[in-house]
Amino acid sequence: MSTLRVTAEQLTIHPHPDADALELAQVGLFHAVVAKGAYRTGDWAVYIPESALLPEDLIDEIGLTGKLAGSKRNRVKAIRLRGEISQGIVCSPSQLADRDLEAEHEAGTDFSGELGVTKWVPEVPLHMSGELLAAPDLLRWIEIENAKRYPDTFTPGEPVVATEKIHGTACLFTFVTESGEGFVSSKGQGAKNLALAFSDDNLYWKAVTAYGVPEAARKVAERFGADRVGVFGEVFGSGVQDLAYGETGRSDRPGYTVFDIRLDADGTRTWIDAADLPALLEEMGLPAAPQVYEGPYDEAELLAAAQGKETWSGGGLHLREGVVVRPARERFSRVLGGRAITKFISDAYLTRQGGTEYD
Repeated sequence: MSTLRVTAEQLTIHPHPDADALELAQVGLFHAVVAKGAYRTGDWAVYIPESALLPEDLIDEIGLTGKLAGSKRNRVKAIRLRGEISQGIVCSPSQLADRDLEAEHEAGTDFSGELGVTKWVPEVPLHMSGELLAAPDLLRWIEIENAKRYPDTFTPGEPVVATEKIHGTACLFTFVTESGEGFVSSKGQGAKNLALAFSDDNLYWKAVTAYGVPEAARKVAERFGADRVGVFGEVFGSGVQDLAYGETGRSDRPGYTVFDIRLDADGTRTWIDAADLPALLEEMGLPAAPQVYEGPYDEAELLAAAQGKETWSGGGLHLREGVVVRPARERFSRVLGGRAITKFISDAYLTRQGGTEYD
């Protein structure tokens, strides 16, 4: 999931091609459906992204009572309205009526706390949870932001690599060279510096054990002289999420793929370049996320690459979640304030019925 930030944004208004009473408000590359005449191009408004949970008073004020997702009808989810995908909510809460939204935008103000908006975190199934241990040496995973929200992350023509985003649950493995210890966690628990105690029944430990991740991480540490190695992968299959890719998540060998490796040496953090990662994973015997694009950054091509069928199974069993885009050579992004890495998500994935979203 992306970081939750409720921000002031300047709008560009487009006509809705199939609804006289509706228009499309553009924020970044997102389109949110709004009532016709509510806003004009150049206006400033508040943008609430997907996966936000709204308080009842705000839902009532903006006229969305009973219209949002979730059992409490309070979660923002991408939907199609008269054929057009609407991602997020554009609104003008009375609580912020006296604020200079342009100035708040320049200041990078996040209104989520002020408006009582929180991030939706799905309940984790039993087979994906377990006994938790403090793990200060664990290397965390990061939030990957949506390219539609941050369209200026990459420069047109910049060499990039895009891999298919597999819909599973992020699996974090950290190898500590000095002690020889290995820590396993999920993204959510890892963010709290918590690891999962070893268990034969735990999904993450099953994957790490079945694919020989500890030994591969040890070899990577030796190769690069690293104090710690983080292997970041995705565990997936039937029983994990709603998309299974022909794998059985509840077996002793669930679906597993690696999408990133981090090295820590002498206090310096390094990520294996996207251009070099596939060869390293092949050498270490670890499965790599399918590469679907390599070449100059082209927004239209990458948006198109996010659509269609998945490739992991070899048979296109179901829709594709999207793609993750990285520069061929790792670099810092001033736009994101961190790594240059974003994702494009498939429209069909966002609007599918009965989807699950466990971390």
